[in-house]
Amino acid sequence: MVGAAVGAYAALVAALYVLGRREAARAVGGFIPDCIVLFRRLLVDGRVARRHRVALWALVSYLALPIDLVPDVIPVAGQLDDAILVALALRVVLRHGGPAIVREHWPGPAASLAIILRLMGAES
Repeated sequence: MVGAAVGAYAALVAALYVLGRREAARAVGGFIPDCIVLFRRLLVDGRVARRHRVALWALVSYLALPIDLVPDVIPVAGQLDDAILVALALRVVLRHGGPAIVREHWPGPAASLAIILRLMGAES
């Protein structure tokens, strides 16, 4: 199942690249690694409240474990619970730390950051 998801992800990035949308391919291809870098940077930033860092550590630990609330073998729902938890964690950090801290630590393209901020209800 994981192989199929990785294959579909790679196919999407390749299709965007072949269609001449190289910037979009870079944004999609780098989104998950950019999120990982963002979380790592937020975890060590002293401006993020301790309770929020604890919540981020709990989220990262949960995502790393093979056990989920909704098993990943269930199509869509298995990945959706992870995405919802990530969104909730980012929303908490944005509400209490402000969008500036996320902007400062975001390593990816500005377009990806704007989408994240818009989805989280923050100004872009």
